[in-house]
Amino acid sequence: MSRIFTVFAAVLLVTAFALMVLPPDGMTLLDGVAQWGHDAPTTLEHSVRSTLGTTVWVKLFVPVLIRPVWLMPLCLGVLAAGLAATTLPPAESPRRTGRRL
Repeated sequence: MSRIFTVFAAVLLVTAFALMVLPPDGMTLLDGVAQWGHDAPTTLEHSVRSTLGTTVWVKLFVPVLIRPVWLMPLCLGVLAAGLAATTLPPAESPRRTGRRL
């Protein structure tokens, strides 16, 4: 399980770096969503408001969508790295041969 989180963290951190370097400066997550489809932000807003409510859209989604596009993969990558570190199997203790020095 630890290897899965490690690979996932590596992919997300490389993605975050690429999104930090390649797109134009100041590109927000909303701009990135708009590149998927011209009406994607409107569809996202409508679906969130209809299922979760206006308060969730205003208090949770809008602050996240105005952040830089690279911030979301960076945060998820750090979380995955933390999960990978906490799910490591315990280190094996050295075996005793029965002889004393």
